[in-house]
Amino acid sequence: MSLSKLLVQRRFGPFFLTQCAGAFNDNVFKNAMIIMLAYKSASEAAGGLLVNAAAGLFILPFFLFSPLAGRVADKFDKGTIMRTVKVSEIIIMAIGSTGFYLNSNPILFTALFLMGVHSTFFGPVKYSILPQNLQENELMAGNALVELGTFMTILLGTILGGLLAAHGHPAMISAWIMGIAIIGWIFSLFIPKSPAADPTLSITFNFFSDLRELISISRQREGILNAIVGISWFWYFGATILAQLPTFAQHTLNSSDPATTTVLLATFSISVGIGSLLSEKLSRGEIELGLVPLGAIGMSIFAADLYFVDLSTAAMALINLPEFGFNAIQLPWRILFDIGMCGISGSFFIVPLYAYIQHRSDPRSRSRLIAANNVLNAIFMVASALFTIVFYKLGLNTSEIILVSAIMNLIVSTWILALIPEFVMRFIFWIIANTIYRLKFSGRQMIPSTGPVLIVANHVSFIDWFIITATCRRPVRFVMDHHFFTAPGIKTFAAAAKSIPIAPAKEDAVLKEKSFALISAALRSDHVVCIFPEGAITRDGNLAPFRPGVDRILKADSVPVYMIAINGLWGSFFSRKGGRAMSQLPHPRRRIISVVIQRFKNQLDEPSNQKADAIAPALEKEMALMLN
Repeated sequence: MSLSKLLVQRRFGPFFLTQCAGAFNDNVFKNAMIIMLAYKSASEAAGGLLVNAAAGLFILPFFLFSPLAGRVADKFDKGTIMRTVKVSEIIIMAIGSTGFYLNSNPILFTALFLMGVHSTFFGPVKYSILPQNLQENELMAGNALVELGTFMTILLGTILGGLLAAHGHPAMISAWIMGIAIIGWIFSLFIPKSPAADPTLSITFNFFSDLRELISISRQREGILNAIVGISWFWYFGATILAQLPTFAQHTLNSSDPATTTVLLATFSISVGIGSLLSEKLSRGEIELGLVPLGAIGMSIFAADLYFVDLSTAAMALINLPEFGFNAIQLPWRILFDIGMCGISGSFFIVPLYAYIQHRSDPRSRSRLIAANNVLNAIFMVASALFTIVFYKLGLNTSEIILVSAIMNLIVSTWILALIPEFVMRFIFWIIANTIYRLKFSGRQMIPSTGPVLIVANHVSFIDWFIITATCRRPVRFVMDHHFFTAPGIKTFAAAAKSIPIAPAKEDAVLKEKSFALISAALRSDHVVCIFPEGAITRDGNLAPFRPGVDRILKADSVPVYMIAINGLWGSFFSRKGGRAMSQLPHPRRRIISVVIQRFKNQLDEPSNQKADAIAPALEKEMALMLN
């Protein structure tokens, strides 16, 4: 489904407009307040301290109240929760209006904290309603639109907040923030019913007990906790960069005009929106984890480059925005480019991760999983504010803090990607698939999202495992010849992906027995295990006889079997056609690779039709039919 069609449907449109209104109001209020704090301060350090304190205070409720918010979101109808939250926003904006009228920092900080509480209860609903109302192949589009809408309304809120801070009277600020809150509530009235995921869930107020439950939920399925850590790190990095832009504009770029900050923030917001659309386009509707490493690399490169810009020699661009009431300002194009690419890279990083945890999570506890994500996000974002304050106290300037953040991002992202090798494998495959191969899938949706699965595939080339990783949306544990575990490069990937080494009995009988024990343990832990029953890569392009190992596996564990037939790789650079693989120059023609997935009705499903020791021949016969 196209993005425009999704926007006009009631299952998505009213929710989208409601969350956009909330993000818009957040940023009108926050940016008006933060810019006033930054430009009323006498020094860079004083302004930086106040701005980062405000950022930390807004995030604090996510840590304090997310466990409760997650339980509420799983217990009650999500549309009702959204409407209740929007009513509270009207009240909070009334408090904020009072703070602007009285020019009172304590009242403004109180309203900011309450807006954090408001967002805490909206967050679990915002992300858990998507997989409830959208199809799996719409999740990337839905998340892309949410990020696009969020950051485009951040752009509008940034511009309006800057205008109000520079020229607005308290009555004008009040009219805007109250009006937006009311409009958001009206949009929420059209959100359809979204039934409770677990209406029997009890509402508790034991913070530590609820927090332990959230941690337990995040560990229920492989890869989810590591993905949450990745999302949280993104928010650490993003919060650090965004929070420094006002002081970066004032003290690094030597601009006394709030419009400079507005342009920088607007550039970032527009680029995140562009990146969100690009991530959906490049993923072709799939949950494309291969974009995550690309985003991580880009975030570090372009943030670091902000430090190395020589403002004395950089070409300056005249930006004249009189229609918005701004004076003419000058900014180097390189800075705008770097900030823009940081935003695009950030979208590549965050959109697939959100879609991944939504797809992989248990529907009954999805809101609490999002709440667990929000708790960790809050910890990282508060840490961002605290670390930045420490860096200022140590004497670092804003540019140096951005450089340190870029270096930290490279280190932490590398560590996270090492924990989730599936992301790196999908990144490599994404590059391959977008340069020399084009994949066509059939039956991909058949592989279940939970429970043990045994995948049986034909073995055509040295990149079959990349193809299968791209085919299956769950992490796959491959059974591989033990010699690969001594090969440079492949050894690292194989070990990180928890692949299982196997050897013929005549080579290592002990290892063979250990391999079958590991396969059984993996299946009993609800993992996906893939075997190549031919035992080797084909040398003539034909399907070799299947070995009896699959019989032994299924005798020990009654699990569903899915066959994956790969067509089109024979004769490729990575196959053995014409001799050794990868020994000849690749053909410039872009290959079409066909991947067909079918469920095998083994003896466990139809015991009367299949003998327990004749599974391998039956599998071989069906695989041959699929390949033809």
